Amino acid sequence: MTEPASSAERPAPTRAQRHTRGPAPTLHDVAREAGVSLATASRVLNGSERKVAESFRERVEAAAAELGYTANVSAQATARGTSPVIALLVADIADPYFGLIASGVARGADEHGLVVTVAITDRDPARKARIVRALRGQRPRGLILAASGTQEPIEADVAHDLAEFSRLGGRVVAFGPGSGVERSIEIDNRSGAEALGRRMAERGYRSAIALGAAEGVWTSDDRLAGFRAGFEASGGAVVRTLRGGFLRESGAESMAAALADGVPTGTLVFAITDVVAIGAMSAIRDAGREIGADIAVCGFDDVPASSDVSPALTTVRVPLSEVGYQAFRATVDADWEQAPLPLDVVVRASTPGVPR
Repeated sequence: MTEPASSAERPAPTRAQRHTRGPAPTLHDVAREAGVSLATASRVLNGSERKVAESFRERVEAAAAELGYTANVSAQATARGTSPVIALLVADIADPYFGLIASGVARGADEHGLVVTVAITDRDPARKARIVRALRGQRPRGLILAASGTQEPIEADVAHDLAEFSRLGGRVVAFGPGSGVERSIEIDNRSGAEALGRRMAERGYRSAIALGAAEGVWTSDDRLAGFRAGFEASGGAVVRTLRGGFLRESGAESMAAALADGVPTGTLVFAITDVVAIGAMSAIRDAGREIGADIAVCGFDDVPASSDVSPALTTVRVPLSEVGYQAFRATVDADWEQAPLPLDVVVRASTPGVPR
């Protein structure tokens, strides 16, 4: 059996080991280790724009690495005016629409060495107001409001907090019209849905049911209006519009209600998102009806699941990851202008067409 080494024989702990056994190393520890003033260490590690001699910078960074020091984000925000963070507000992170947007934002942030933090509004104005107010104190470099907007004027308290956020050096980017902020990302939902409506009429459909969200939500209203305009201009008619939400369950419930009232063979169902359309497809199956030749279904967005369901879903392809990337660029580019976002109709097996 090996005898334990005496204290005299044990190797002396390194500086980093000494600090990991106690409280986390502080900026004072780094300054002392590097042999510089606290102000110099702070300028190096907390992002001050004041110049520091390269020799001092190297000493401070080496000391910070050896001690395992992590910079205080709040201190960085004070030094720079903003923190190296982009805040993204979404309605529902489980919705693949927002997941794809987040991936584009993250790609841009990675290119600039920034970090993305995601907050969920759950489409609740009061919750959104609380989140925006909390973010003001953290001073993120940019704030992206990706949740669907409404035709109601932006809430007064949210507008005030966004104005203060901008005054403190952050940049606000919102999706859609009516946001009241300097920069916004526009997706031409109306023209994309109009093109889909025309294409479906060309495939022989003459009667359609539309599944949307509550009135006053820009994304839903634009898509419903665009689809109706394109479909009816080409000889079809939207015979019913059912209002629910953006969830899969909303699509299933609305479609079940429509089926209970009777849906003739050859009817086309248009849902404002692929997620809602997939919910509607589930209700159609549960009712013992066939998707395609019996009841056709189409959606909007072209999320990955739309090509995985059976039959694959006809939809409008929106480059959502690119949308997120452009939203990020809008937060960091001084001379930003939105690039065109092409929307393409993708016809799949869920709308096989009606024989002439």
